Amino acid sequence: TDEWRLSCINKEFSVCPSYPPVVIVPKSIDDEALRKVAMFRHGSRFPVLSYYHKKNGMVMMRSSQPLTGTNGRRCKEDEKLINATLRPGKRGYIIDTRSLNVAQQARAKGGGFEQEVHYPQWRRIHKCIERFNILQESLIKLVEACNDQSHNMDRWLSKLEASNWLTHIKEILTAACLAAQEGASVLVHGTEGTDSTLQVTSLAQIILDPRCRTLRGFESLVVREWLQAGHPFQQRCAQSAYSNSKQKWEAPVFLLFLDCVWQILRQFPCSFEFNEQFLIMLFEHAYASQFGTFLGNNENERSKLKLPQKTMSLWSWVNRSEELSKFQNPLYEANSLVIWPSVAPQSLQLWEGIFLRWNRPSKFLDEAHEEMINIIRYNKELQAKVNALRRQLAEMETDDRMQENL
Repeated sequence: TDEWRLSCINKEFSVCPSYPPVVIVPKSIDDEALRKVAMFRHGSRFPVLSYYHKKNGMVMMRSSQPLTGTNGRRCKEDEKLINATLRPGKRGYIIDTRSLNVAQQARAKGGGFEQEVHYPQWRRIHKCIERFNILQESLIKLVEACNDQSHNMDRWLSKLEASNWLTHIKEILTAACLAAQEGASVLVHGTEGTDSTLQVTSLAQIILDPRCRTLRGFESLVVREWLQAGHPFQQRCAQSAYSNSKQKWEAPVFLLFLDCVWQILRQFPCSFEFNEQFLIMLFEHAYASQFGTFLGNNENERSKLKLPQKTMSLWSWVNRSEELSKFQNPLYEANSLVIWPSVAPQSLQLWEGIFLRWNRPSKFLDEAHEEMINIIRYNKELQAKVNALRRQLAEMETDDRMQENL
């Protein structure tokens, strides 16, 4: 589109250390204005384009919190940048992934949120998505519950509820649906803009864009919205739930995202080109991998460590035909429609493939999956034969008509 441009303002990572060298911004905003906006945003993460919906012109941007502080500091360049995404006479939505109380408390530390008086064309909505230690404690409680096979049904359900894991899933999916359904320009941010922000923007794209539900499209989404967008994998995935020590910045943010994707995949089993094993594989490599893809906290660190030169990419291994076939969903049928996941409590389930992977027998599941693949393959072969016979019949009928005319 003519309304956007590629900016190399972050070349050498000089403006924002957690952004990639090239970002997409409104064409009407020059680089000098971007520098001023960067100084007004936490960690210099100024608003950049995350997704552009071709059909309705909907724009999704992401950033970090504005540094308004207790004095209500403002930045006219920031206001101009955000307003540049709006169509004439339209309003936009700012989805803050913090509760209003948390956002207000952030002002005392120099952070804050967009004031209505300075952003009159935008409506701010707060969706509370938890962070760091709360999420890690939730994961630890869930893993402990799943590993304890001594309790009865009531105790198991009580422990599952106490972990709040499915509650976190619900909150994230709810925020993603909100970002996708407004049909207007949306700006998503929390505090740093590297965790819950990325969960919301990437899940919204899966809901809206069928390309993100393909194997290559999902890989591109992870690269664009997680690796290049600066999710700190090194900090968040430093240790698992089994570790005796606790790290301040550790949190299962990416695992929660993958769990949300699995929930949507389970509700729309024919709309995804990849299967559950693909998501499990990504989870495993995010925590421990022989590849360099998930090492470091951002592109800046990976560049300094020369990981592209010193390590092999996970994608180059996954995309080999012999490996790719393991992750293909045999039920896949391309679906160009928007898919709206249900967030009702009864619609969300525990991801057994991750959390009960050592407790459930996989033999029968593997056999059933193999049988399903064989049935689908046989059906495709029969369909091909039917099509060939129809073509032969059509050719014979054409020949008969020609003979009659002679």
